[in-house]
Amino acid sequence: MQGFVNRDALATTISSRKATFFSRSRATLWTKGETSNNFINIHDVFVDCDRDSIIYLGKPDGPTCHTGSETCYFTSISDLLKEQEVEEINLALTTLYSLESTISKREIELAGQHGKPSWTKRLLSDENLLCSKIREEADELCRTLEENEDSSRTASEMADVLYHAMVLLRRKDVKIENVLEVLRRRFSQSGIEEKQSRVSTEN
Repeated sequence: MQGFVNRDALATTISSRKATFFSRSRATLWTKGETSNNFINIHDVFVDCDRDSIIYLGKPDGPTCHTGSETCYFTSISDLLKEQEVEEINLALTTLYSLESTISKREIELAGQHGKPSWTKRLLSDENLLCSKIREEADELCRTLEENEDSSRTASEMADVLYHAMVLLRRKDVKIENVLEVLRRRFSQSGIEEKQSRVSTEN
């Protein structure tokens, strides 16, 4: 485990042979195990070459960590990064699926002639308007690159492209999962090979 010490904490540790630290939040000394009885019995104390860090060498009476683990250092950074990546992927998918669900609800409202007017309903009922908006938004996305606009502008324009494209998917009765599945299949081959296969199939 790791903790902070001051001169008094170190002196208490040496005299009591129990690992003692200084609580910065409470501004007082605390001995490891004073509430849990999981004391750390000190055998020796070492300082590093610069004498700005200290190691207590001791034998614990029980789990060192308050979680019940033998050590407080049981979390791998690589595992944390993997968990963060999974969380980000889940958030992205949840966002897409939520948008898909909202568009589907607007389609149902449109068919039943109920609910408030909305831009989504206008797009669903006018394919010429929808296609023109997709072309317009795609062009604006490209201009963020050509005109060297900031990344927030690019993200905003991409959001517009995604939204309008997903309305088109609803019109064509295509699920976003169908699109993701196509992308997953393409991971195993290069983009050049994939395009060549499409050309040969079309011919």
